Amino acid sequence: MQALRGVDLKLPAGELVVLLGPSGSGKSTQLTQLTQLTLLGGLDRASEGRLWFYQQELSAMNESDITRYRRHHVGFVFQSYNLMPSLTAEENVELVTELVEAPMDARAALARVGLAERGHHFPSQLSGGEQQRVAIARAIAKRPTVLLCDEPTGALDSTTGRVVLGVLQQVNRELGTTCADYHSCRGHCRHGPQSDPLCRWLHS
Repeated sequence: MQALRGVDLKLPAGELVVLLGPSGSGKSTQLTQLTQLTLLGGLDRASEGRLWFYQQELSAMNESDITRYRRHHVGFVFQSYNLMPSLTAEENVELVTELVEAPMDARAALARVGLAERGHHFPSQLSGGEQQRVAIARAIAKRPTVLLCDEPTGALDSTTGRVVLGVLQQVNRELGTTCADYHSCRGHCRHGPQSDPLCRWLHS
């Protein structure tokens, strides 16, 4: 079974790109190939094609080079927030800042996503939307060149989802980070993008 076939995708530097599609259409598989998670996780590996980051061919890199590429250039935001429950919001962000050179201050990253006053709260004390914003703060704290988001609003209601998407738009605009957002329209979106609240936001 071919999850992806004939895909030719270019993400211009500094752009906010949204990939819309129903569940099971291959969006996450595309994300996996973009990040080269296959080299570390033993997941599906592209059977053909090439992947470039500026002048570097990622598809030809060894495991160590790919690890350095991800560490220094790529931020991830997933549907599940993946926060450490025993750490505060600020401490969750600091986990990433210890791995890279010249990171953003954890408190500054939280302020970017509107959580300046919530840094000392634990994940269990935050709403779903706030937890996702902490995850975004953690991703941008290392000042990534590319921010890849896989269903970042999938576990949120449409109102909270619009808030999170607005934060991503702000990150793209203010930091110049290239953002790729993979988003599934809700089931009724088959009647047209304007029938889904989040899709209406994305098309506006």
